[in-house]
Amino acid sequence: MKSADLCGLSIHRAQELLRDKEISAEELTGAVLERIRTKDPDIGAFINVTEQLARKQAKQADAAIAEGSAGPLAGIPIAIKDLICTKGIATTCASRILADFVPPYDATVTEKLNKAGAVMVGKLNMDEFAMGSSTENSAFKLTRNPRDLARIPGGSSGGSAAAVAADMCLGSLGSDTGGSIRQPAAHCGVVGLKPTYGRVSRFGLVAFASSLDQIGPLTGDVEDTAIMLSVIAGHDPRDSTSVGRQVPDYRACLSTDISGLTFGIPVEYRGAEGLDPRVGRAFEEACKTLTKAGAKCVEISLPHTDQALAAYYLIAPAEASSNLARYDGVKYGFRSREAAGLKDMYKRTRSEGLGPEVKRRILLGTYALSAGYYDAYYKKASQIRTLIQQDFARAFDKCDIILSPTAPTPAFKIGEKTDDPVQMYLSDIFTLSANLAGVPGISVPCGFTENNLPIGLQMMGNHFAEDALLKAAYAYEQAAGINGKKTATGNNEA
Repeated sequence: MKSADLCGLSIHRAQELLRDKEISAEELTGAVLERIRTKDPDIGAFINVTEQLARKQAKQADAAIAEGSAGPLAGIPIAIKDLICTKGIATTCASRILADFVPPYDATVTEKLNKAGAVMVGKLNMDEFAMGSSTENSAFKLTRNPRDLARIPGGSSGGSAAAVAADMCLGSLGSDTGGSIRQPAAHCGVVGLKPTYGRVSRFGLVAFASSLDQIGPLTGDVEDTAIMLSVIAGHDPRDSTSVGRQVPDYRACLSTDISGLTFGIPVEYRGAEGLDPRVGRAFEEACKTLTKAGAKCVEISLPHTDQALAAYYLIAPAEASSNLARYDGVKYGFRSREAAGLKDMYKRTRSEGLGPEVKRRILLGTYALSAGYYDAYYKKASQIRTLIQQDFARAFDKCDIILSPTAPTPAFKIGEKTDDPVQMYLSDIFTLSANLAGVPGISVPCGFTENNLPIGLQMMGNHFAEDALLKAAYAYEQAAGINGKKTATGNNEA
């Protein structure tokens, strides 16, 4: 096969070819590494390409396949967002303050990928400490959308989405605190899943907001997402929030039969603030496609939707303020060399080591937690969060899956919203409620604009109902004929 054809393979097709010895892991990995060399200078998805490790793992995968002892991801080139710990390989969180940090251990998901035989081709760019919706906040580089290099790829897992969309890996891992997997997946035209909070271990994930963060896969199609989730999900005693529930074979749950499934459409999401008409049209077409496939669509209500954005941007910064206090220049990471004393060293280290968006959120969070303001801000936001969780519980009494657009607009131009944080925060208006409620959500491509910018459809399921969510997403993908990065964009205009 040609190098370009190898890079464009889905995970499930590559598994077949590797198993049948039609290609080798070394051949596939070499093609992907060459693709990174030629494409990433323009896109900027990778912070670190781990070529030597990848070639070693590919050789090991070929040996395991020959012996019949291969894991479920043997020989599959995967890349990882650069806030997931990798033993002996720098994990920077795209921040100057961790530019030289090399973890002494692997995150649980990294261990699981290694055990499954995956080939790690590199660490991916992101918004610094996952704080952003455009990947413009990295301390190291700008990541561009492979569909249009003048536009953002989404964030904070922009590198993870862009790498998959540009065929520079067959799948990737990102993290999602308020939409950071699903929103970039929508903007780059790939599939992205945020699992239920507690379904995937957070051990070794550098924390942003600990009650909201969750690791998940980004892939070219839904079947690949199911394969990756089956590998990384499961209980981990090292993560106190990890839930000890059995992990289904998610790939076996996939089906095109969705007759009997009920999809709920929140009345609050139709006509939401900033909703692009093209996104609205693509969403309505997606609902029609599901109905034609045998599903039922009903109106539901999530009455506290209007308060979700404000609640999120109090809770997440408050937790970030606490989590990022550890970066003081003493234990590890960057330390200012100009300090006159200990207090000055703390101040200069954080001032020089952290970017403006991270500082903004730390200040917001510190203020919300301060004496005299805690009850008015953080406590009130936590109460709203409980009401949002109750909204979702009532909604799932009436439907199996909740539908919405993933993002209110297609990918915007680089620099378009950097001077207006509120407009940037509105990019997460449809996604952050799932994090507040702890439920799983997936974004699948549902159309394209007249200039071929992807549009995403979000599906949200009940707690630990990833099997139903993946089934619904797969059925929609097959019925709509829109298969992530493998679909010609010109045939799916909104």
